[in-house]
Amino acid sequence: MSEHIEPANWWSRAIRPSPRKRLGAAGIALALVAVTAGVWLSPSVAAPSTVKASAKEIRLAAENEELRNSLEAREDEVDSLERSQAKAAAERKAASEGGKAKAAAEQAAAAAEGAQKAEAERVAAAARSQGKAAAERAAAAAKGKAQSAAVRADQAEADAARARASAQGTAPQPSSPAPVVKPTAPALSELLASEKRQFGLYTPQSPFNWAELDSVSANVGTAPTIAGYFQGWDGPFRPDAVTRSWEKGMLPMLTWESRPLKAANNESEDPAYSLPTIIGGAYDDYLHQYAKDIAALGLPLAIRLDHEMNGDWYPWGERTWDGDSLNGNGEGDYVAMWRHVHDIFEAEGANEYVLWVWAPNIVNSLASYAKDDATYMRSLYPGDEYVDWVGLSGYFRPPYKADQTPTFDYTFGRSLDQLRSITTKPIFLAEIGASEVGGSKPAWIADLFDALARPENSDVRGFAWFNHTVTTTSGGQLVTNDWRIESRADSLQAFVDGVTDPAAGFAPTTTQEP
Repeated sequence: MSEHIEPANWWSRAIRPSPRKRLGAAGIALALVAVTAGVWLSPSVAAPSTVKASAKEIRLAAENEELRNSLEAREDEVDSLERSQAKAAAERKAASEGGKAKAAAEQAAAAAEGAQKAEAERVAAAARSQGKAAAERAAAAAKGKAQSAAVRADQAEADAARARASAQGTAPQPSSPAPVVKPTAPALSELLASEKRQFGLYTPQSPFNWAELDSVSANVGTAPTIAGYFQGWDGPFRPDAVTRSWEKGMLPMLTWESRPLKAANNESEDPAYSLPTIIGGAYDDYLHQYAKDIAALGLPLAIRLDHEMNGDWYPWGERTWDGDSLNGNGEGDYVAMWRHVHDIFEAEGANEYVLWVWAPNIVNSLASYAKDDATYMRSLYPGDEYVDWVGLSGYFRPPYKADQTPTFDYTFGRSLDQLRSITTKPIFLAEIGASEVGGSKPAWIADLFDALARPENSDVRGFAWFNHTVTTTSGGQLVTNDWRIESRADSLQAFVDGVTDPAAGFAPTTTQEP
């Protein structure tokens, strides 16, 4: 780096003495010294006080004085110049240091602002990422739920459960857990003692909406006495289902499935809901709360827990078609599960209000180990102290077998024989219907009521009709079964004739307004 620095201002150059001026000043100073020395070294001559200095001496003294004054002026000038230069240097240094400090401060502020901005962008990006991930999870969950509404496997009565699960999922949710005024209802003991025939009905939205049920009631001229509906173990107790049913004078019957409500009905494997898992206490908190809520409401209801357990299409079954373990379940697990749930309800005081319905499937189309005799059905029965009614699910539906007839005995006879060999509990046909396919629905309905009028069937307390239209796969083909009572005029007429026949035991009642 060069040590030469150009003056930054014009005034600093103007007050600096040139080399020539410096030499002149030095010369003047030397001359003055010489003159002074000459004077003092010259011989002293005493002169009278009256002798005046010579002109030369006066001139030299004047020049000497002038030179002294000039030298002092130059010295003052040099001192002033040095002070000025020192001040200018100090100001330049201060200005330089001030600029550096300001620049450093501005740089630090800019760095801090940049860091804050970067952090804000990072947080925003993280939030966007989390939001996107949450949206994707919600979309995946929605997709999974939609897929869980897929068609049921080709089983004898499996399609019916799929329809009710799908329909129940669309039911409007309650705006409040219970009405201000609790409706009146008979005591559970009174319901159990009654021998009156019960006409139950499942519609897609009852008991949360009565439009279709009221329409059926008006068409058949008889009001149903039982309102059927479905729930899974992924939802809380619905007190509104119970209160709304009793407001219309109907016993609510809950089909309670130990799995999510909208689980696909062709998925019999679900380890999260295996019987050993339930027995082991995984759902005890849920069950205790459910039972507490029933006891707190204080109104009776029927619960059909894990129905059709002798089939192989639900995760609470014990065996596959080939007789192997189903969903990790073993022999005796179903009974242990039922008793476990029942005991929790007993501990919470809920059994004062619950009518327990144990309802297997009709055996006609089951595997030989379930169809040939009552051994398998008996192994699944929890015991009389844990059950109030026993029941059956059974449909007249395609594909029809060569020897099949549209009769009560063909549909229910073999299964009723097995039930009656196990227990003497009252029987309730908990889920029934007939298809229009084949044209024999009116004949089947007529024979249903004729059979119920026979003395050997006096232990049958009634039935619950599945009033849905269902499309399912049967024999590798899509088949639509219209189970509705009013599916055709002749089917409706057959039902009206049967339910109003005093011999069948269904006393007509006045249809209640919604």
